[in-house]
Amino acid sequence: MKKILLSLVFFSSVLFSKEGFVTYKVDAKEYEAYISSPSKNAPLVFLVHDWDGLTDYEVKRAKMLNKMGYATFAVDLYGKGVRPEKLEDKKRLTTQLYKDREKMKTLLFAGLNEAKDQGLNVKNSLGIGYCFGGAAILEFARAGAELKKFVSFHGGLKTPKGEDYSKTKGDIVVFHGSADKVVSMQEFATLAQELEKAGIKHEMTSYSGAPHAFTVFGTKKYYESADKSSWRRFSEILEDTLKE
Repeated sequence: MKKILLSLVFFSSVLFSKEGFVTYKVDAKEYEAYISSPSKNAPLVFLVHDWDGLTDYEVKRAKMLNKMGYATFAVDLYGKGVRPEKLEDKKRLTTQLYKDREKMKTLLFAGLNEAKDQGLNVKNSLGIGYCFGGAAILEFARAGAELKKFVSFHGGLKTPKGEDYSKTKGDIVVFHGSADKVVSMQEFATLAQELEKAGIKHEMTSYSGAPHAFTVFGTKKYYESADKSSWRRFSEILEDTLKE
C-alpha cells in the first residue's frame, strides 16, 4: 500500500510539471509569461525580464532553475508579442514604466497572482530581475510584495523620489559590476545606506571589472567570472531561503 501511495505522489508530481508560455490579461490587455516548473509545490522564482522583454535569455535562466529543482514564473511587463529589438523601442518601453510606477506595480502584482492561479508555490518564493528587471524587482520590494527576497542582477538601484523601503517584507540582494557605466558605485553605496537606515536585511556584492549586463550570455558585455560567481552565490541563497 505504501508503494502505491508513493507511486501516486510521484505521478501526480510529474503530471504537474509545466514548461511553456501562458497568456493572461491585465486591464483587458494580453500578456505572455513563461512558466517552468519541475514538480508540484516546487519553490518559486518570480523573474522579471531585461529591457528587451521576455526573450530566450529569461527562458534559459528558467530552465537552469528547473534543473536545480525550482519553478520559475517569468512575468511579462510589455504585452504579448512585444519584444523590442531597436534601441529606441527598448528605451521607450522602459521609460513609460519608469514614469508610471503604479502601472509597473500593477503588472508585477498581476503576474504574481497569475503564478498563483497557475498553481505555483507563491508562498515559498523570491523574486529576481535583470537590468531593467532588477530595477523593477526593487520597485516590487518597495511596494510590499510578499516575497522572501528580492534579487537584482546589474539592475537600476536609484530609489524614486517619494518612495522608500518602509513596506518591504523581504531581504534585498544586489549583484553589481564595479565597472558598470550605467549604474554607478555611488548609487550602489547610497542604496546600502538607505537599506541600513530602514532596517532591511541586505547583501550587496560588487564584481571588479564587470560592466553593466555582465550576465547576458553571448554579448560583448558578458563577464564570465562575475556571472558564474553571482550565480553560485544566488544558488546558495535559493537553497537557504526556499528550503522547506
